[in-house]
Amino acid sequence: MRLGINLGYWGAGMDGDNLAVAQEADRLGYDVCWAAEAYGSDAPTVLSFVAAKTERIDIGSAIMQIPARQPAMTAMTAATLDSLSGGRFRLGLGVSGPQVSEGWYGQKFDKPLARTREYVEIVRKAMSRERLTYEGEHWTLPLPGGPGKPIKLTVHPTRHEIPLYIAAIGPKNLEQTGEIADGALLIFPSADHLEETALRHIRAGREKAGKTMEGFDVHPTVPLALGDDVEALADTFRPYTALYVGGMGSRKQNFYNQLAQRMGYEKEAAEIQEKYLSGDKTGAAAAVPHRLIDQTTLLGSVDRIADGMRAYAQAGVTTLTLAPAGFTLDERIAALRAGTEALERAGLA
Repeated sequence: MRLGINLGYWGAGMDGDNLAVAQEADRLGYDVCWAAEAYGSDAPTVLSFVAAKTERIDIGSAIMQIPARQPAMTAMTAATLDSLSGGRFRLGLGVSGPQVSEGWYGQKFDKPLARTREYVEIVRKAMSRERLTYEGEHWTLPLPGGPGKPIKLTVHPTRHEIPLYIAAIGPKNLEQTGEIADGALLIFPSADHLEETALRHIRAGREKAGKTMEGFDVHPTVPLALGDDVEALADTFRPYTALYVGGMGSRKQNFYNQLAQRMGYEKEAAEIQEKYLSGDKTGAAAAVPHRLIDQTTLLGSVDRIADGMRAYAQAGVTTLTLAPAGFTLDERIAALRAGTEALERAGLA
């Protein structure tokens, strides 16, 4: 099992620390460094900066939001980043959510599966340097009846194929991801529930495409916190879990809430959401079960973290991306180093 690092969002007050974390991950032999975007920092700018300051580690977008860019623009950005980094870029895509898609980008959040499929097809075609033509429900290239003509990407990506990942949570999205992508970016993964919540759906998509799981990157992100008091460490993640389970979306459409329900936390997920959406964020955090946090993070001593890594590997994870927690740079670096030590103790290095 390989290890990755997730820097989260740039501009949260830890930018210098984030670069130091990326450089230490590069030195320690981590496989990939991911950067996120929502409605603040964008991923490509951050990744170009990290690529310029590192040597070996891959850089990945987790995620570049589909409603933010036309697919041809994403292909241009991917090809450019791959060239600038010397063939180290991984393209992670996702539809984001209705609040960001419609509130920030002004793009209707409808038919996300069909949009994703068309988007991926156009991006792959553009990056292959074919003349770009496409007829779909959401995109038609060139536009009919106008001056546009089929053109092709002028730059040559460093690699013939850039690895393409999709952030997926729901069963249908996971199945489609298995069918059309090279890897799945997962969040709030539980080793105990990974088969029923994710892998069986991805496998169905692979089978639909006439493929096996061989070569497909099952790639979840988990927070990691080093320390002796597991209960106290878990408490630091209560607001984070409550935000996603309770506040990321509406009452009817919250993918993370639905995931928690599929993991067996139906009652708790409903309570967290009710409190969060009513403005009681403190109460929502308090309602998060300790076991839910412990199942979806790596907490405690190096040996305990090693046990968790071993469980993820046995469940089918091929790359485990860590979000090292800490209030200082030294604490985050210590967590990062604990990750590599735990991987070795687990016999997975």
